[in-house]
Amino acid sequence: MNRIRVLHFHTLPVVSGSGINTFLTMKGTPADRFRVALACAPGGRLVELVRAAGMDVHEIPSLVQPLRPARDLAALAAMVRLLRRERIHVAHTHNSKAGFLGRLAARLARTPVVVHTVHGFAFHDAESAWRRRLFRALERMAADWADHTIFISQPLIEWADREGILRPGRYSKIYSGIDVESFRRHAAADPTPVRRSLGLGPGDRVVGLVAKLWEGKGHRVALEALARIRPEVPEARLLLVGEGPLEPELRRRAAELGVADAVVFAGFRTRIAEITAACDLCILPSFFEGMGRVLLEAGAAGRAVVASRVGGIPDVVEHGVTGLLVPPGDARALARAVRELLCDPERAARMGRAARERIRERFDAGVMARRIVEVYEACWLRAGGRGPAAAGGPALLPEVRPRAGVG
Repeated sequence: MNRIRVLHFHTLPVVSGSGINTFLTMKGTPADRFRVALACAPGGRLVELVRAAGMDVHEIPSLVQPLRPARDLAALAAMVRLLRRERIHVAHTHNSKAGFLGRLAARLARTPVVVHTVHGFAFHDAESAWRRRLFRALERMAADWADHTIFISQPLIEWADREGILRPGRYSKIYSGIDVESFRRHAAADPTPVRRSLGLGPGDRVVGLVAKLWEGKGHRVALEALARIRPEVPEARLLLVGEGPLEPELRRRAAELGVADAVVFAGFRTRIAEITAACDLCILPSFFEGMGRVLLEAGAAGRAVVASRVGGIPDVVEHGVTGLLVPPGDARALARAVRELLCDPERAARMGRAARERIRERFDAGVMARRIVEVYEACWLRAGGRGPAAAGGPALLPEVRPRAGVG
């Protein structure tokens, strides 16, 4: 039986929010009607995760995150060759770099269907003015190369509309999903063994921050907030889960602030559900965020959150109900909000319960995958494909047909 061949383009092979979104989408795509694969930069834990699930990975050595014109052209050529060689029917692109190059490659290769997911935009305020102008222009150009664009939050849709990127009738809002049941199950377990393995005691008040140790996630702000919290809540501990180039600097900063003994650098972890359940509350003080997947995970574990009021986060966190929102970069406001919840565990527990119910209803990975598959099938039928409709029956695929033009 022939199946629709879907190729996901993701820039870096890291287990990030967009990476997990991509993996769960691939995992939830019905294998009887689709054959899915991933294309990304080589190495990395995302590659290991996808291969361990029995799905194919195509590594593109020239695909890098920074702007590198020569390597970017090499990556584009490699993408075109891959799409043609594998006779891909649906190219599904992610991130800014792989999103732009992948959409262009799909048009050049005359791939029948091109779908792009917006996890965030590269022209955020943390970038320089000239880079914002460049990335905005590239996104406007690439918007016309996608048959359908998926946004993971309402604020991203509104941002795209303001920037002239939204294409009426060719987009959907599909929330990024998580494995809700896994987090619910671990939340009911005794957290003592996990805490002990992390060097945390039973009386510690643990504030978890799960994020790559990269710029933009607000780790410095979190350390400054901890220094403000400790005089009133001396048992407060900051648990940093993730790896990245900022770690040496963050360790130095923790020492300068006098809180090194209250910060746990846990490194990269795969069992996030267990670790999240071992926290009293979770924070995400990002400066920009398409959605904030870790906030979904915290909510599914029944944990209240404190996060920045940026990007798609207000679509996930209902202020005063499932958590608290604070201005980005404001260590004083972050400290005040965290202190409030640490000192009022009953309120934090109520927020956690409300968050769990909200996540269960809106952000389940199975719901996300089903809606994305519906996008594939609708686009495929519009492109003239025959066969794999939801009603069932074998997928009868025509040859991959040329499409007119690149734009």
